[in-house]
Amino acid sequence: MAARQTKSIEEISDRLEINDLLIRYTVAIDTKDWKLLDTCFTPDAHVDYTSSGGIAGTYPEARAWLEKALALFSMTVHFISNTTVTLTGDSAASKTCVLNPMGYTNEDGSLHIFTVGAYYLDKLVRTDEGWRIAERIEEQAFLEGSLPAALQIPS
Repeated sequence: MAARQTKSIEEISDRLEINDLLIRYTVAIDTKDWKLLDTCFTPDAHVDYTSSGGIAGTYPEARAWLEKALALFSMTVHFISNTTVTLTGDSAASKTCVLNPMGYTNEDGSLHIFTVGAYYLDKLVRTDEGWRIAERIEEQAFLEGSLPAALQIPS
């Protein structure tokens, strides 16, 4: 029988803090709490949402775009799971599965729902304020349903 490898208290703590960070991101996005979102990224983070029709740029550019783009949706719900984390001292890499139903209210008041399935590929760093995302690349895996015809996401 192979020897069981135990994790240190620090590694367990890091993994829990990273999990909390990833959940904090989803809460910030779904509630459109932009100040909370600021606690998820380093100020110089690189963010790339191009696989889902978004932008790539610095965190401040991505934040400004998210505020405009997500204002169009009456609801978004981010479900994340199956996160793998590789820790290397004060940095880490993670891959997280994302299921994101989104709703757009049509002119007649009906809700048009579609779902994005994706992966978040993150590079994370430990800062004085805790773990933060230094790079996020979203890889869209599928789109179920269709984008509403009237939807014009700003660039």
